Amino acid sequence: MRWFKRVSVTCVLLAYAAAGPVTAASVGVTVADAGGVLVDAVVSLEPARPAAPPGAAKTVEMDQVNSQFVPAVLAVRAGTLVRFPNNDQIRHQVYSFSPAKRFELPLFQGTTATPVRFDQAGLVTVGCNIHDWMLGYIVVLETPYFGKSGSDGRAQIEAPAGNYTLRVWHPRIKGAASSEPLVIARDAVQRRVTLQTTGAAPAVAPPDARVRALQDKFRNADPKKPRP
Repeated sequence: MRWFKRVSVTCVLLAYAAAGPVTAASVGVTVADAGGVLVDAVVSLEPARPAAPPGAAKTVEMDQVNSQFVPAVLAVRAGTLVRFPNNDQIRHQVYSFSPAKRFELPLFQGTTATPVRFDQAGLVTVGCNIHDWMLGYIVVLETPYFGKSGSDGRAQIEAPAGNYTLRVWHPRIKGAASSEPLVIARDAVQRRVTLQTTGAAPAVAPPDARVRALQDKFRNADPKKPRP
């Protein structure tokens, strides 16, 4: 019977070899509204079956330049570490009151020593306690298949064949993220998604009394010292 077992194992191995490795298909999604294409739309593909868990946590950055968050929209997979370096000549204090991630960094200038881990899927709106106009968005996703639209409104994603839910979010979207089923075979897929948008992006959550006191403290600092 040994020869039978060997033949059986050989046949199984040959079957796997004939099937070949799982290949990824290219998915191109163009995002627009009534006025034209949209930049900084987050496009994600959520597989019907949960994707494999991520390996070692990645570290990415949301910089602070000219009192603006750069990039203004950041898409990451759950578990990612995000640094918030400050490349301005003034100090900033980054915070968020979003349910998916609540945090508050100390007032700082330069590079923060400890990044923030975003381990829960959802939208995180980021602001600065000192400069109210600073606004950034971190979209935390469970799936590894996602991208962000560029100046042409197009996001490109590589994903294996299968059944997915295509989701699209933009800072000015009206209501929840757009959602539709998508089947990926071996051929490239092209989609155009048109969103209903508002005139302005959602604002960061208003500061509480403690945060307002902190803002007043630094805005009314000694004029001889550098002000934020």
